[in-house]
Amino acid sequence: MRSRLFRATLRRGVRRARGGAVVEFAVVLPLLLMLLFGIIECGWVFMMRQTIQNAAREGCRVAVLQTATEGEISARINELLNAAGMTTHSITLQHADGLTTCDESVSITIAYDDVSLVGGILTLDTLEGTCTMRKEGCVLSGG
Repeated sequence: MRSRLFRATLRRGVRRARGGAVVEFAVVLPLLLMLLFGIIECGWVFMMRQTIQNAAREGCRVAVLQTATEGEISARINELLNAAGMTTHSITLQHADGLTTCDESVSITIAYDDVSLVGGILTLDTLEGTCTMRKEGCVLSGG
């Protein structure tokens, strides 16, 4: 008699443990998914930020050449950004005038919403990449 009662109590305990595990999983799963998607989003935005920075650097490398035109600079930047799926962006170029500066600057700005996977997790407005290099063969002629 005692062994039957012990077995019945043991079975109930196993059933309760199974039910408790399901309830705990249902409570913890949304938190784990939010954490997982947050990590994925941060990694994705970091990769896009690096791509934007590399595109600015490549654009600046083209800009410092003596024969560079704005079309060539924009084409190189667009080539790199379009390969990463970023089609909406703004490019700002600042040219060396030879009087006050010999620096060529390239700045690229992209809205965070245009590169985000899930949108709204990070509170960023824009992602920006900038690069400044000295113009090839430039000598300041201003006094």
